[in-house]
Amino acid sequence: MALELNDTNFEELVLKSDKPVLVDFWAEWCGPCRMVGPIVEELAADFEGRAVVGKVNVDQHQGIAMEYGIRNIPTLLIFKGGQIVDKQVGVAPKPALAQKLEAAL
Repeated sequence: MALELNDTNFEELVLKSDKPVLVDFWAEWCGPCRMVGPIVEELAADFEGRAVVGKVNVDQHQGIAMEYGIRNIPTLLIFKGGQIVDKQVGVAPKPALAQKLEAAL
């Protein structure tokens, strides 16, 4: 299951992680986000133990979204060593997202 990321745990779970991290920036009212949501959950299960998968609700945590320049949702960022190493804006199929995350391992 994807982790719920917020202002208090983002640094610890994403920036200080020793594993690659996929972060899904989303909102409840966003139709495309609802399409990506189940894919993100599947990736969380598929990569369990090898990578961290989390979600940031941009309505509840606008500061994080602003910090990373999120203008469109869904936006998925892949972090490694606290740095962004890949990005996907908009809906993408599961194999494409899995390939991006696999490349960060």
